[in-house]
Amino acid sequence: METLFISAKEIVELVSMRELIDAIEEVMILKGRGEVVMPEKTYVELPRGDFRVMPCFIEKYGMACTKVVSVCPDNRTLNLPTVQAILVLLDGTTGSPIAVMDGTTITSLRTGAAGAVAVKYLTDVKKRVKIGMVGAGTQARSQFSAIREVVKEVEEVRVMDINPTVAKRFAEELSSLGFRSVVVDSAREAVDGVDIIVTTTTARGPVVIDEWVRDGVHINAIGADAPGKQELDPRILKRAKIFVDDLTQASQSGEINVPLSQGILSLRDVSGELSDVMVGRISGRSSNKDVTVFDSTGLAIWDLAMARMVYNRARECGAGRSVSLY
Repeated sequence: METLFISAKEIVELVSMRELIDAIEEVMILKGRGEVVMPEKTYVELPRGDFRVMPCFIEKYGMACTKVVSVCPDNRTLNLPTVQAILVLLDGTTGSPIAVMDGTTITSLRTGAAGAVAVKYLTDVKKRVKIGMVGAGTQARSQFSAIREVVKEVEEVRVMDINPTVAKRFAEELSSLGFRSVVVDSAREAVDGVDIIVTTTTARGPVVIDEWVRDGVHINAIGADAPGKQELDPRILKRAKIFVDDLTQASQSGEINVPLSQGILSLRDVSGELSDVMVGRISGRSSNKDVTVFDSTGLAIWDLAMARMVYNRARECGAGRSVSLY
């Protein structure tokens, strides 16, 4: 038996964002139908961050996977990625490791694709939109790359980051792609009057305040993915329709985790999971004045959806490197 090793460079070459959005949409529908096995994400604290272990199995695909992903915000000072990961793909019948691949790229791209799925189901994608980006790192790029695939047209992108150089670099990249982009100095300027807000920070306290958020806006809250993390003013959540990727995970480590622990929010304030909307179990946006929030913690089934596609493409075209482990 051989195991296929697949690099980050090969992953990017094998899968397009448009295809990945479709794959994430399919796997979320499977989740809504109860056709996935996904135990809770396990966290292990490190001196300057943490690492998580994320397993899952999907019988329809005949595959399982587990990802080990570390999140260490201080890595920027060491010229290392904040998020680093490795993924092992298993045959669903034998449990054999059929592939080992870079999980950092998978984490970035599949999270962006999931954000686009949320935008597709919770906003009016037929209109031109203004997007406010709070945080301008790797995940901000992934979110924008995916969202642009599902909306009619991006009218303007406002970019804010605690590091002005990072914000400027991202805005310049957007401009080079033909998008109107504006660097702003504050989160308030980034979100004022926009249609979609994307938060991708490592904050442990609100960076977007209720008074700044107009009626009708949609928010992809991406940064809060561990206990104690928080990006949004709880008052936003109190007035919004909240849709989580997974209720158990979000309660422990998503945007809702802090206000839940403080008693500001209760589970009754959560409208449901995004997959519930996708299978028609609950409604999403019911009015153009609704504020909707997608609370994303990151799901192992997203990893499997992408890893499966990467593995199948690699075998078709001869990418990767086969190694005998035994």
